[in-house]
Amino acid sequence: MSQGALNNVQKTEQRKLSKLALTLISVLIVAIIAACGGGESGSGNESTEITIDGSSTVFPISQAVAEEFRRDHPEVQIPVGISGTGGGFKRFVTGETDISDASRPIKESEAALAAKNGIEYTEITVAYDGLSIVLNRANDFVTCLTIDELKSIWEPNSSVSNWNQVRSSFPDKPLRLYGPDTDSGTFDYFTAEVNGEEDASRSDYTASSDDNVLVQGVSGDQGAMGYFGFAYYTENASLLNVLSVDGGAGCVEPSVQTINDGSYNPLSREMYIYVNNASLERPEVRDFIEFYLNNAGELAEEVGYVGLPQADYQAQIDALN
Repeated sequence: MSQGALNNVQKTEQRKLSKLALTLISVLIVAIIAACGGGESGSGNESTEITIDGSSTVFPISQAVAEEFRRDHPEVQIPVGISGTGGGFKRFVTGETDISDASRPIKESEAALAAKNGIEYTEITVAYDGLSIVLNRANDFVTCLTIDELKSIWEPNSSVSNWNQVRSSFPDKPLRLYGPDTDSGTFDYFTAEVNGEEDASRSDYTASSDDNVLVQGVSGDQGAMGYFGFAYYTENASLLNVLSVDGGAGCVEPSVQTINDGSYNPLSREMYIYVNNASLERPEVRDFIEFYLNNAGELAEEVGYVGLPQADYQAQIDALN
């Protein structure tokens, strides 16, 4: 082989080695970036996302808190779902979510599933709500109903389909019903307090997990009655009438004052978030929960609910710490 040919072979081999070296360096850089969390997907992104799902009633508070928190922590993504209290717990007890919004306490069966799956959690009370019975704005003949009258309308196998079946003095007008679906904590609470047994309800009504759908249904149907959280009534007060409820001590309309002092009875209730204790080990989750408790009172009232006394929020922060 001539010297020129030999030189060409050497140059070719050198180029091959250079390309191989560059390839190895590129692979190494990618691996380092991925290990440091620089990838766009995968486990490196988990530490910058806080997942929340559950009650549509608690949703406005959690959403407001998430938006405020992200002003100072834009790197933390906080998607907030509204699959209902029951739907949220189904995900929470298997470890799919960090936080579960709930308009009722966790059930024994749900707690048992959490224990089976090794999920330990902390219950946090964030605000008060007054479950509100709403009517179409055109309804000018009903201002108050007793719990017994509500039961006659909503109990299992009820055949009430006209307003004059509720009271003979009411007009002959069709009565159509709208309410949350069976995964909703609002459904659980309403059926327990009105019908005397959780989950006991007539089934022939328009059900939805989205309270905005219920608002649209009642506001568009002159004979309608529905129920959902107080915040959704206050947000849509121009479209709806709200009923006073007689729980045995006279007619009381839901308001910030009557919910706070307990006189709106028996439809006032606490609202919760449940936090996975393993998630609390992550700094961004702990910071978010402390931020939530420091701001829940103010933000709850901004979205139409009633905040707890500040001392109650502080006691829960102290317990976490």
